[in-house]
Amino acid sequence: MNNMLWIARRLLRSTFRKRSSWVVYFGLPIAAILLSMLIYGSASGGSLRVGVLNQDGDKPMTQDTIHFVEGLNNVKITMTDEASMNKDIASGKLDSGLIFEEGFADSVRDGQPAHLRLVSAKGAEVTAYVKVLLDGYLVNVAAIGQATKNDADAFDAIYADYKKSSFKLDAESLEDAAKFKDMTYQSIGFLLMFLLTSAVNLCGLILKEREDRTFLRLLSSPLSARGFVLANVMVTFLIQALQIVITLLVLKYAFGIDSGVPFGVMLGTLLLFSLVAIGLALLLTAFSKNSRGAAALQTLIITPTCLLAGCFFPAEIMPDTVKKISSFLPQHWLLDTITKLQDGQALGSLGLNLAILVAFAAVFALVAIYRFSRNNDVRQFI
Repeated sequence: MNNMLWIARRLLRSTFRKRSSWVVYFGLPIAAILLSMLIYGSASGGSLRVGVLNQDGDKPMTQDTIHFVEGLNNVKITMTDEASMNKDIASGKLDSGLIFEEGFADSVRDGQPAHLRLVSAKGAEVTAYVKVLLDGYLVNVAAIGQATKNDADAFDAIYADYKKSSFKLDAESLEDAAKFKDMTYQSIGFLLMFLLTSAVNLCGLILKEREDRTFLRLLSSPLSARGFVLANVMVTFLIQALQIVITLLVLKYAFGIDSGVPFGVMLGTLLLFSLVAIGLALLLTAFSKNSRGAAALQTLIITPTCLLAGCFFPAEIMPDTVKKISSFLPQHWLLDTITKLQDGQALGSLGLNLAILVAFAAVFALVAIYRFSRNNDVRQFI
């Protein structure tokens, strides 16, 4: 045991003697958080900019509807013409355009609202807020028109009373947690790639020690080959645990991003994936004859699998075929676990996900051990 601890201290000193190691192991995960904030930080917030084009003149009904839209929370209207509206929507100066066509006021008075268009280049996510509230307003006014049946005097009298009616509305602003969940998902996705990469790099030290003939000199000491490999695994797990803890602390306390998952649960889940990463790293090391071969396998396996598993973008936007392929990747099950935890599911209900991650770690490790024992070139490691 003392020999293993001596090797572990030696590996830690040699690893962190280089400044680049600090950047790679701890700087890159923090940079990934900043990138996630850049991607999702501007996804919401600010006022909705709506251009209003009035082609129905100064009719009271039309003007009242415009004032209603102007009074909505987080909506800023701009009176404009058709050419300017199209140009501003295309350039992004306006989020959407509200067009009151000729005959709008008369259609509302008749009880059949028409000649109103809401346009946007950004789709329903921009127009839905105004459309829902505006539809509710027009339905109430149209009901007056349907009840009065083209009696203008009766409509004006009831509509005047309707405008004078006072309604008590209590409003409370809620914090939108969706973007924080998206930031967390993206940050964890990048972290998984860094965990896999660092595990392969650290376990690759076994090959480098062999290439440098240092390993043979170590075997002349009381240290066994198994002890050397276990010491390497201990160092790899320790460094990855530090990566995970620092990333989660920076995510929560430095950037104020609430992942929606308790710190201990998130930590435990990621540490479980760390075992998967170490198992995969040992597997790649077992199938590599030198460090260059291990680097080639790393490039060939880690980046494509992270891409397919949804580490770089939400899995919801991937085609069904890719989603089926991702089910065979450990990254998918970790991200799926995090997503379900954010949705409020208890960790105990995700036993299948956790069991699959344990199975991945066990299979990778067992295959690596078998490969080491059967490979004459690297049998000395075991």
